[in-house]
Amino acid sequence: MSRAVVYPAMRRRARPVLAVVAVMLGIASCGGGTASAAAPQPAGKSPSEIARMVCAKKAAGEVAEILGVTASVTTPTWADHLYSCDYQYSEGTMVLSVKELSSWTQTYAYFDQLAKTLHKTTLIPGLGQGAFNVRDGSVVVRKDWKILLVDTSGLHGKVGSPPNSPSEAALDVAAVILGCWGGD
Repeated sequence: MSRAVVYPAMRRRARPVLAVVAVMLGIASCGGGTASAAAPQPAGKSPSEIARMVCAKKAAGEVAEILGVTASVTTPTWADHLYSCDYQYSEGTMVLSVKELSSWTQTYAYFDQLAKTLHKTTLIPGLGQGAFNVRDGSVVVRKDWKILLVDTSGLHGKVGSPPNSPSEAALDVAAVILGCWGGD
């Protein structure tokens, strides 16, 4: 069992402790079936169950619980092995997306490309198999052959109750989603 990491955004609120526990124990399902530990699978014609979790009703509920505000989630899209949906709030839009890749080489290359194009600022230890913040507060996480992007560049001000900065929201949401991903 891995050691729980408590992020700064999580220290000031009690609810986020649930996200850390879910990540640590791998018990959250976020609207998918049972995600079990397995070898990474290559990108396919349609999004994987794990990718679909980020836009599922249960994930939206868990995100609402952690942020203290409910979003309107748009119909997901699937193009070029990228599954994505918008979480719309009165303060703007947060986009959750999962890029599915077919090898470690592709995954590392895409992760490194995002680090450059989105202007990586800080590494985030203990989240996924690699994670970082970018200049606008968004969070990128690598897990097996998938890359999660919690893009908060469309949020204008603090969101939720208590109010979260876009970077705090991105970190908390990434932790919730990673709790869903028990495998590939």
